[in-house]
Amino acid sequence: MVKWVLTLLIAIFLLGILTPHLARFIRFGRLPGDLALRFRGRVYHFPFVSVLLLSLLLWLLTRLV
Repeated sequence: MVKWVLTLLIAIFLLGILTPHLARFIRFGRLPGDLALRFRGRVYHFPFVSVLLLSLLLWLLTRLV
């Protein structure tokens, strides 16, 4: 049980570090269909298509494994 928790914590830590760097290359959040709204000087991002695409890829990955 402790090994799984430790593995999960390390995976979340690594994803937190790598995600901003990988987002520049795969254009996550900038695909057609993703919304960026400006309201009172702030920009709010709603990556609808990116989340759908990522969910589809993860679903396919789980089906293959």
